[in-house]
Amino acid sequence: MGILEEHKNQYLNNNIQFVLVNREGCVIESDNTIFGVEVYDNLTDYHPFFISLFTLFDTDKKKLIYRCVNLNLEQAEIIVDIKIEKFGEGVLVTIHNLTEHYEEYQSVAQGRNESIIKSELIVIKNKELEERERFKNEFIQNFSHELRNPLTSTITITNALDALKMPSEQKQMVEYLKDANSNLKLMIEDILNINMMASGKLVLRETIFDLHKLISVLNFSYDKKAKKKGINFFLSYDEKLPKHLEGDKLKLYQILTNLLENALKYTKEGSITLSVSLNQKRADKTNIRFLVLDTGIGIPEKSQKVIFDSFSRLDQSRNENGVGLGLAIVKGLVELMGGTIHVESKENHSSKFYFDLTFRYFLFENKQQRKPRQLQHKTQPKEGEKFRLLLVEDDNQIQMSIFKALANTGNFFIELVDDGAHVIQELINKKYDIILMDVNLPNTSGDVLTKLIRELPMNNLRKTPIIGLTSNAFEEQIRQYKKAGMNAVITKPFDVEELLETIFTLCKNSKK
Repeated sequence: MGILEEHKNQYLNNNIQFVLVNREGCVIESDNTIFGVEVYDNLTDYHPFFISLFTLFDTDKKKLIYRCVNLNLEQAEIIVDIKIEKFGEGVLVTIHNLTEHYEEYQSVAQGRNESIIKSELIVIKNKELEERERFKNEFIQNFSHELRNPLTSTITITNALDALKMPSEQKQMVEYLKDANSNLKLMIEDILNINMMASGKLVLRETIFDLHKLISVLNFSYDKKAKKKGINFFLSYDEKLPKHLEGDKLKLYQILTNLLENALKYTKEGSITLSVSLNQKRADKTNIRFLVLDTGIGIPEKSQKVIFDSFSRLDQSRNENGVGLGLAIVKGLVELMGGTIHVESKENHSSKFYFDLTFRYFLFENKQQRKPRQLQHKTQPKEGEKFRLLLVEDDNQIQMSIFKALANTGNFFIELVDDGAHVIQELINKKYDIILMDVNLPNTSGDVLTKLIRELPMNNLRKTPIIGLTSNAFEEQIRQYKKAGMNAVITKPFDVEELLETIFTLCKNSKK
């Protein structure tokens, strides 16, 4: 006999036991390979399972097989397959010890089940996260929407009051209102932008803009704010910088205003400096460093890593305005524009924030360079020029705000419709130069209504400029409104100058 055959026989002998019993279950003979039994003992005394021996005599079958039977014996706990078959006047019981096989199978099955359970838990978790994200987005959209309408009215009314002659004490109260409006508007925009950045929905809107003019506006605004607080504001501007750049002007402005507001908040004495310097020019690209330096309270080294986190504030014990989003917004916007924000600070001494951004630039005096087509100058109507304007708006406060803003120019005849169901009839009966369309209307939405107007057979209605007014400021929503046929979309609270500039520009272009 070969070595392999000998090992095979030894293995089989160690794993299979034969027991011969009579019809009453008493042991006639056993090889006791797996566990020991005594002749004349009843097999059922060793384990209750063996009572099943007697069922064989109640059937016409010659044998029965039982698989994966757990036998808890005095000698051992084993898992076996058992075959019982009629053998002369008795029963032959074949016991096959498959403990190792079944334990391995059970381990594999358990691992597979655990894997399935983990996969299902991941699916459930992902659904939960998606639901949370959906709820958060809906909440922020609703939150933003519900605040923008009353804030639009407050800003418009405050600006109207500011234009009136009044005692200095009342003027000061109006200044307080303007500051409060500005802070609230900034908070709304910050929360919206943080959400859009987190979901990857914030995109760049690159246009040609005047860098000199942008910095000049910041210089004027923050010089005034600094003087009001009793500190100095300095501007360091590199004259070698190109004037016209291609990039996202609004996001650059938002980055710088957040940094300057932060510096203003934490600087009680001394100064704030805005520095804009040229790093390099190459081909039609320029790299620019923007830097904001203050002599404020400084930032402890341990806090410098967390100040860019959302809702993080330097000192929670201080009674400062804001919700701790400014620097998180800065970090997100700078990275979106391809840069990195850096901070250097000494506690109780100063803080310096800086970043580098690359823009395309244009030399207008060089005929080889293409002139920017998007650069626009302020559009003004001709003296005495009047425009027929249809205002589609259901909110009484917004109606009053827009009426006040437009009436002060003397350039408009204004008609009002406060229900979307009446707009089409109004447009068929009368001719208008431009339409201001609120997106959220009774009975319909402004974008659906715009699409209907563009599908009407009258050519004048297909070409009539439509400006959407909305409290929804998400990029995909604005794209949806423009796709429906709106020429421009202005978010609330709107800047009166921006609204007028858009109206005059569209009216002028429609008459070409």
